[in-house]
Amino acid sequence: MASVKIQGKSRGRPRGFDRDAALRAAMEVFWREGYEGASMAELTKAMGINAPSLYAAFGSKEGLFLQAMRLYLELENADTWNVLSAAPTARDAIRLLLEHGARSLTRPDRPHGCMLILGDTNTSVQNDTVHKHLCDWRRGAQARFEERMRRGIADGDVPAEADVKAMAAFYMTVLQGLSLRARDGATREAMLQVADSAMAAWDALAATPKGKKRATR
Repeated sequence: MASVKIQGKSRGRPRGFDRDAALRAAMEVFWREGYEGASMAELTKAMGINAPSLYAAFGSKEGLFLQAMRLYLELENADTWNVLSAAPTARDAIRLLLEHGARSLTRPDRPHGCMLILGDTNTSVQNDTVHKHLCDWRRGAQARFEERMRRGIADGDVPAEADVKAMAAFYMTVLQGLSLRARDGATREAMLQVADSAMAAWDALAATPKGKKRATR
């Protein structure tokens, strides 16, 4: 993932204001509380600035959140995509990504769960822009799964007739579920078991051709 350079205005900042440190502090609040759950009082306290300085530097709470989200993707999510691209086969890539997710989502020194997935839980209509941004980022993540599976077809380790869109949607759903499980306090061992169970479905998913309709009752 390309590095994101984050810049802001200098007007209105208190002496000694460290924008990068403040943004990182805001990221952790949003990561833990979500967009709507993070109050301005909690954000300004964590960032060590007052509300006017926050608005001067970041424009709005929404602007602060979007910059914090980009910082999260740059600092916390880059390893995920390195795992996905470096593995020798698509199956190994997805397995390693889910295992990496189970470990990274349960680190004791970070909020549990994924900010990209949990940041807009129960977002109200007036904050629909935040929801749309996060939906776009999540769709981008699923597209990376699909891209890696198409590479698997080209490399010969995924059947040519495999429905890579369906496979990518399935494993993205598993990853989203792991994030929720982590937030609910699931142990790392339990999360890894879920990853193993999901990978047990690989052969059946890869053998299901595109366009095959699922049986309905």
